[in-house]
Amino acid sequence: MATPLSILDLAPVAKGQTPGQAIAASVALAQTAERTGYRRVWYAEHHNMAAIASSATSVLIAHVAAHTESIKLGSGGVMLPNHSPLVIAEQFGTLASIHPGRIELGLGRAPGSDQATTYALRRDPATADHFPQDVVELQGFLAGESKVRGVQAIPGKGTNVPLYILGSSLFGAQLAAALGLPYAFASHFAPAALHDAVAIYRRDFKPSAQLKTPHVLAALNVIAADTTEEAQAELRRVKIQRVGLLYGRGRTITEADAAQIVDSGEAVQLEEMTKYTAAGTPDQVRDYLEQFQKDADADELIAAFAHTTTDARLRSVEMTAEVMGQVASV
Repeated sequence: MATPLSILDLAPVAKGQTPGQAIAASVALAQTAERTGYRRVWYAEHHNMAAIASSATSVLIAHVAAHTESIKLGSGGVMLPNHSPLVIAEQFGTLASIHPGRIELGLGRAPGSDQATTYALRRDPATADHFPQDVVELQGFLAGESKVRGVQAIPGKGTNVPLYILGSSLFGAQLAAALGLPYAFASHFAPAALHDAVAIYRRDFKPSAQLKTPHVLAALNVIAADTTEEAQAELRRVKIQRVGLLYGRGRTITEADAAQIVDSGEAVQLEEMTKYTAAGTPDQVRDYLEQFQKDADADELIAAFAHTTTDARLRSVEMTAEVMGQVASV
């Protein structure tokens, strides 16, 4: 049986690209994913990041949904403490009303931003403490069983948009288990607690109306290319780009400086973040994904195709689909 495979898309803005061009590339990626048999594409909410164009997550989903036909689309995730549960229920209820059966809602509690951006969002950092209650409130709005007297989400009521809990720590695993929701672990950038979180989730899972048995999605980075050398060279370029994002906020860091940091082995944090990365030929990527699925005890994999150009990303999506049995041929 083919491993269920999905995609996490950050709508990356490549060097020299505009956000509009990045969004057009995301449409092309979703169309390629649909054609080649991927299960879903999710978009992540990030703010104040020049290289990511997925900040208005629900708007991006609406645009991509209008340019695709059947693939499931959702958030991976919406950072719920940045919003009121009612507004998110209305947004995703609207999406589900326009595209029934295709919309999903992954939820996280991180700010998806730095402190200054948190202030600009008018977000109280303490709202993260209310995340479990906000998830339940949101779930009630979508089910037509509002927890707030006299208030309904319209659109939203009765759409029962499927919820997923996203996390990179034990907290999300415990909450997903308690609520009987699918659990997606962000091992593509925060791998440390993967095994403990999945074990806790499976051990403590309580069936719900949405889900009868545990379902784990584990994320990882993927770079498929024609040769091992080409894939490793692209991985190096990706790391250089990410060094600029990680260490460049508030100061200028040249590409040469970033390359020196990567090549010298000084980017310890980055190396840990990219621990789970399949980079190689399609066959090597397939072998890595199959082993990672077993190691992570995952029911499904969600791939972040970490490339520096749109053409390479789309080709990687196609090659990975072919070797993973998503389609007979591409």
